[in-house]
Amino acid sequence: MTDRAALVFLLDVDNTLFDNDRFATDLSAHLEQVFGATERERYWSLYAQRRARLGYADYLGSLEDFRAAQDSAPPLLQMSAFLLDYPFAERLYPRALETIAHLQRIGQPVILSDGDIVFQPRKVQRAGIWDAVSGRVLIYLHKEAALASMQRHGSSLYPNTSPNLVRAPSRSLASHRGRRRLSRGMALRNPIRGGSLGGARSRRRARWCRGRRRRSGRSRLRAGGARS
Repeated sequence: MTDRAALVFLLDVDNTLFDNDRFATDLSAHLEQVFGATERERYWSLYAQRRARLGYADYLGSLEDFRAAQDSAPPLLQMSAFLLDYPFAERLYPRALETIAHLQRIGQPVILSDGDIVFQPRKVQRAGIWDAVSGRVLIYLHKEAALASMQRHGSSLYPNTSPNLVRAPSRSLASHRGRRRLSRGMALRNPIRGGSLGGARSRRRARWCRGRRRRSGRSRLRAGGARS
């Protein structure tokens, strides 16, 4: 089994690859422009209630709730178009797709996200993420709750991997307000010789880091002794 076949990267979407905060800002501005500040706040109040109840972001469902007091307003019919035809690709973090392409060379990047069954897949597709991961997209109602299921069924989803989940460290994509992250998800890994993927290489790297820290500590001690 090759290292590439053995390693699966699970990547989140919102505020990881895609700037969802910017999307929310644009949606707020559009709501205020069309319906006014009071109705904008009503939409976000309905959104918060729905998110607390369902546990995931539901922009389209919140729009249905918002419709109750706006059913006779013609601009309401254009709100679904604003949401579904939003320029999602323009809100990807810098080099997000390049990062996915790099992960393709060393493993199998997979999108693991949560959300509704219409808007979230639409976002992933129109942003270009769906094609970037060759259609390897998993969207659950609650992705954290789905991890146990993935552990049980990972072998059937990805037969060349051992379904062990480990935390993947965050990596900086860019310095946009300190929130550019590559991966907040997990990684499926295949234990090699009792260690993590790339076992020998990882162990050598860990030993090198420990040795460097020890050498640095000894150097500081010698320098302190010389000054005294």
